[in-house]
Amino acid sequence: MEKEKGKKENHEHEKESAQLQAAQEKTITIKEDEYNRLKEEAAKASEYWDRLLRLQADFENTRKRLEREKADFIRFANEGLISELLNILDDLERVVELAQAKHEDLPAFLRGVEMILVHLHELLKKSGIKPIEAKGKLFDPHYHEAMMQVEDSAIAENSVVEELQKGYLLHDRVIRTVKVKVSKKDSQGEEKK
Repeated sequence: MEKEKGKKENHEHEKESAQLQAAQEKTITIKEDEYNRLKEEAAKASEYWDRLLRLQADFENTRKRLEREKADFIRFANEGLISELLNILDDLERVVELAQAKHEDLPAFLRGVEMILVHLHELLKKSGIKPIEAKGKLFDPHYHEAMMQVEDSAIAENSVVEELQKGYLLHDRVIRTVKVKVSKKDSQGEEKK
């Protein structure tokens, strides 16, 4: 009985398969000019598809090239700055060598260090770095970092009393805040003037 049932299911499956194949192999008749038009459209579609694939490949190649160029730019962006810093490093090494050779010409040593500082400040300025002025100004958390508070009745409250560490801007962006001492009300609660 199961054999008969299996044969019946197999026969039905073959019948469905034959119907599906017949449906796929149907022939339709169209006019020759319609056939030629469809053939031209298929050729154009194939041409567009090829063009699309080429454009996509070009786009991928361009994207990869730009990523490589960007990585190289990031990797070597500071090359000019580093080259200038190496000159300053050379100057510092010469000054240290002089000090180690026990030359006791302190004014000459000091002049050498001052020249290096001037060179370094010029390099920073040329690179768009400038110090943030803070002393005597009102505390601004965008530019200043309060490290201490001091009571001083001679200075307005929340004014920068002293710079503990310089801060710097790179163009208009803060790259290091100024570490400062800030004035506050005296212990009796009176405001500073």
